[in-house]
Amino acid sequence: MIEIIQPGMLASVQDLGRHGHRRLGIHPGGALNTLALSSANLLVGNPADAAGIEITMGVCELRFKRDTRIALGGDDIGATLDGKPISACWSIPVRAGSTLKLALATPDSPEQPPRHSMRTYLAVAGGIDVPPVLGSRSTDLKAGFGGHQGRPLRRGDKLPIGDAAHALGAVHGPAFGVRSPRWSGLALREDENSHHVTLRILPGPEFEQFTSASMEALWSHAWRVTPNSNRMGYRLEGAELKRKHNRDMLSHGVVPGVIQVPPSGQPIILMGDAQTTGGYPKIGVVIGADLWKLAQAPLNATLRLEPCDPQVALAAAEEQQRYLDSIRDTVAALDWSRATLYRK
Repeated sequence: MIEIIQPGMLASVQDLGRHGHRRLGIHPGGALNTLALSSANLLVGNPADAAGIEITMGVCELRFKRDTRIALGGDDIGATLDGKPISACWSIPVRAGSTLKLALATPDSPEQPPRHSMRTYLAVAGGIDVPPVLGSRSTDLKAGFGGHQGRPLRRGDKLPIGDAAHALGAVHGPAFGVRSPRWSGLALREDENSHHVTLRILPGPEFEQFTSASMEALWSHAWRVTPNSNRMGYRLEGAELKRKHNRDMLSHGVVPGVIQVPPSGQPIILMGDAQTTGGYPKIGVVIGADLWKLAQAPLNATLRLEPCDPQVALAAAEEQQRYLDSIRDTVAALDWSRATLYRK
């Protein structure tokens, strides 16, 4: 079991999503930063799609009730295990009774959340063993099913850990780490002072319906992530985007990453918990390989959108997959039985 001592602002059980049910109006949901959860799972020997815990804006405390192995995905999380600092992208053995804390208060910045990260992911060997619903253990926070009782985690909750026999054979083997996405060519492109993040965008089906000034503004202007953003969508503030002709549109299917433009002219980037259909024009779509960057962008961050083509999008997806494959190869290369004997 994992005992939740302090869940922070919003913590929930998530895997890589509930796919194949959009025709029923059920969004995929799942971890918004799939790269972080996948890499953390691989580091503890889980399948990439095992269920973990998504923690939003830090200040979280958990206690492990049995020996296990954990890994964290995300950056600058200020995490400690029994008071000792630990880093993301490390696979770490944990003893029963150990306590994990995130975003500890400091004298200079009490209760300061991670500066670079909006979300942190905890993977544990064996995964979080809540019952699957429609093929996924993810929490649908809007509909209230899946995960742990269909809701965010609360103080006192106890989460079961799955059988780790298929995961790392040496739970108490040595800790090891890999390069984070920030140092592996997948990094957030960010200005130190403004939290500037660049996202690559494919033009959407209605791109040409916008005025020339609006099309230019999409690429040349900075966009602020407003506090009115959540797992459903990131609302942006910036230049007003206008269509050449205002006409109603039929509702159509939408997916995470789509950039819709409502009548206000302020774009909305759909996230994992967004609706499955919509009637606003789609000026663009964030490429799949960059959605994790948006998931990590803090509120009030400044975004820059740059155009790309399908070839760039495919190359970026392949690059991300190579990063995950390198983690899988690293874990497979370790001789865990020898590591266990050496430890004894």
